[in-house]
Order: sequence, then structure tokens, then C-alpha cells
Amino acid sequence: MDFKEATDGLFDRISHEELADALGVSVASVRQARLNRNANAYREPPPGWERAILRLLEQRINRYRKLAEWIKRG
Repeated sequence: MDFKEATDGLFDRISHEELADALGVSVASVRQARLNRNANAYREPPPGWERAILRLLEQRINRYRKLAEWIKRG
């Protein structure tokens, strides 16, 4: 792993597409659920969103741990 690969891992983020896939919904559904509740296009978050986000967070934590271990090893 080099500097670019390490910083790519650091800057990586979860996309609307990844969240939609984890929830089994469309990207539009994710975007609508993220709107202000007063917006006309607002929709309630999909059922099970907490579990899906937790799974994505845990995956991200594991990736950061691996990156941290690689950097510690030098």
C-alpha cells in the first residue's frame, strides 16, 4: 500500500448507491428520506434502515482498522 492507496481508503465514503443497495431500495428513496420532513418530496426512511446503516458502519470500521494496522506496521 502506498500513500495514494492509504489516503483513498481514508477519504472513501458511503454513497447513496451503497446505502440504497444495503436497504434494497432505489437511490431516489434514500434521497427522499434524507430530505427535510417539510419538503414535498420527503418520504419515510425504509424499514430496517438502522440495521443496514449499522452493517455499513461496521464494515467501514473494519476497513479503517486494517488501514491503521498497515500504517502502524510502517
